[in-house]
Amino acid sequence: MKMPLPTPNFLRLASDPRLRCHIPVMITTSRALGVDPGSVRIGLSLSDDIGFMAHPLQTLQVKGEQTAESAAQIAAVAAEKGSPVIVIGLPRNMNGTYGPAAEKSRALASALAPLTTARVILWDERLTTAAATRRLQEAGRDSREQREVIDQAAAVQILQDWLDAQSFAL
Repeated sequence: MKMPLPTPNFLRLASDPRLRCHIPVMITTSRALGVDPGSVRIGLSLSDDIGFMAHPLQTLQVKGEQTAESAAQIAAVAAEKGSPVIVIGLPRNMNGTYGPAAEKSRALASALAPLTTARVILWDERLTTAAATRRLQEAGRDSREQREVIDQAAAVQILQDWLDAQSFAL
C-alpha cells in the first residue's frame, strides 16, 4: 500500500492501525531561519523541514554599520530557503535589561521586515554564545577552530530554543 506524501499544514491520522498512531500530528514543510547578529559576523541556521531541529547554515560578514546590506542578505537567504519565519537573537543582560547590542538586533529586524514576507521574530538569546562555545569545546574544537563556526552554532542555539518553545505551544 502506497502512503501519500505529506501535504503542508494539515492534520493527518496514521491510517495503518498496526502503527498505533492515534494522535493527530501537524505536518509542516517550512523551514525557519535563525540569526545570530554580531558586529563582525552574522551566524545563520536553518531548521529541518518539520521544524524539529536547527542546523548550521552559513556565516555572513558584516561590513561596518551596514544594517541594510545585512538585512538584504538575510532576506535573500530566507527567500532562497523558503523560510516563512526568521528568528533573530535579541541579546539581554542577565538582569533582563537591554543594551546596545539589543538595539542593533532591533534595527536589523526593522530593516529586514519590509524586505521579506517572512514573519520576523526577536528571541531572547541570553547565554547562547556561551552555550555554543561550551558545546564546541566538548566536541574537541580549539578556540581557533571555534572562530569559524561559533556564530553559526549560536544561531543554531537561538533557533533551537525557539523551535522547542513552539513545540510546547501546540
